[in-house]
Amino acid sequence: MKKGIFGCLVLSLLGFVMWSMPNKPQAADVTMPAGKFNSVSYAPYQAWQSPLDKTYPTAAQVAKDLALVASQADGIRTYSSAKGDYDIGALAKQAGLKVWIGIWLGSDLKDNAKEMAAGIAEANAHPDTVTRVIVGNEVLLRRDLSVGDLIKDIDYVKSQVKQPIAYADVTDFWRQFPQVAPHVDVVMIHVLPYWEDKPLDVDKAIAQLKTTIDGFKYMYPGKIISIGETGWPSRGRWRADAAPSRVNEAVYLRKFVTLADQEHVDYNLIEAFDQDWKYENEGVAGANWGIWNAHREPKFPLNGGVVEHPSWPWYAVLGAICGSLLFASVRFRSSRLAVPSFALGNAYAIACAGTLPMLYDYWQVVDAIVNLSLQAVFAVMIIRRADAILAGEMLPPRVSAGATLAALRRGRLLFNYDSFSFLFLISAMIFQMMLVFDGRYREAPMAVFIIPVLGALFRFWTKDRPKNLTWEDILSANTLALAAIVSAVMEGANNLDFITWNMAALLMAAPIILATEGKRGVRKVKRRK
Repeated sequence: MKKGIFGCLVLSLLGFVMWSMPNKPQAADVTMPAGKFNSVSYAPYQAWQSPLDKTYPTAAQVAKDLALVASQADGIRTYSSAKGDYDIGALAKQAGLKVWIGIWLGSDLKDNAKEMAAGIAEANAHPDTVTRVIVGNEVLLRRDLSVGDLIKDIDYVKSQVKQPIAYADVTDFWRQFPQVAPHVDVVMIHVLPYWEDKPLDVDKAIAQLKTTIDGFKYMYPGKIISIGETGWPSRGRWRADAAPSRVNEAVYLRKFVTLADQEHVDYNLIEAFDQDWKYENEGVAGANWGIWNAHREPKFPLNGGVVEHPSWPWYAVLGAICGSLLFASVRFRSSRLAVPSFALGNAYAIACAGTLPMLYDYWQVVDAIVNLSLQAVFAVMIIRRADAILAGEMLPPRVSAGATLAALRRGRLLFNYDSFSFLFLISAMIFQMMLVFDGRYREAPMAVFIIPVLGALFRFWTKDRPKNLTWEDILSANTLALAAIVSAVMEGANNLDFITWNMAALLMAAPIILATEGKRGVRKVKRRK
């Protein structure tokens, strides 16, 4: 008992060190010019609000937001003029902010007319605060209007206001439709390297951005070239070597602002606050472009070191507690189980760290509760099974995949190692197939399967070879492995996140695949004899 407790203390300290290593302050040497940001996109929705379900902030909430934004930026960009029960021009003036006011144009002409009327009224009511009117945002990209109809709307708004007029879209559509440029005062381009068809890492993205700015200055002489949107997500799926992270977001913004200062180009960053509701359409990355999170907390300092996971000490403590409990569940009787227990405990902490900060709706909360509960139970099953094998005890008869599925059809979950192992395997297969066929907004699900991955690894350690396999086991394992290989090819060699996950998926499938191949080899030998 004393040796077990001492081992827990030592491994807890080791775990704390291992959690701290990737969370040391980074990028302190990357700085940007002093002063405030030029402008930031402002969507007013609080963490529990969404335009999709038509829940909007109050004027008091917007005023509080704008006072916070004013501490770091000179202005804001809005996207709609007809949404919300508040006067954005008056509230921005109160906060000391300038406004690039947006008029949202879509395929509904009646809604467009309301937007234009509201935007024109706001611009004329606050001529000193509203410094630019943006008529349409990525309308051509979405194909909501023809280029001719877009130009008519731009010309109409231009005739009604005194402020400079802009249209905002991605660079490809400015190149495809240069006829829009004569109708605006500002050519506003969106440059989002993370979302490009060929994503780039931060340094390459900044270099490419300079080339883009120079190209547009040459393409449209005499026009103001403005960066209408640029930024970097702090969370989400990797795209090639474009890695979402707090550190990368901070580095990108610092390097971009430095570039914009050198190029004398005005700009707007996307965005002020994380917008949880964007998860539904753009995945985790879409919800995490803010300088502040959805709870209005700064995600990193504008200068100085950046910590990737500021809450890491809590997860280190969780890993230590879980590891100790797992070791205690086998009564500390084998020192060989100390490290595996703490590996499982810290893996569970990683599962929590990769899940709990990204719960954006009710169903995600339910999914997280179910998954984390099942992984916790499976961790106990794994360590007890390893203890039994190392002690030379007889294992119970294997529960087949067919029996597990039959129980589920009757609304029952069988609480045993074999059933949990199969259910995680088939779930991983389904996830992997979705990544292959519809993966643009899906993340590598390591946090969802990290305990089963370790369970597969432990099978090799304890020489726990699967027996009495059925077609369900074999089909699931082989499909998972094949889809993992396809996914690895699709994601490329630079996507470290998916390289890690696809290797983990192959590891999950390996015990069954190797057991199947071993059985075939035995049959061949018998036939030869």
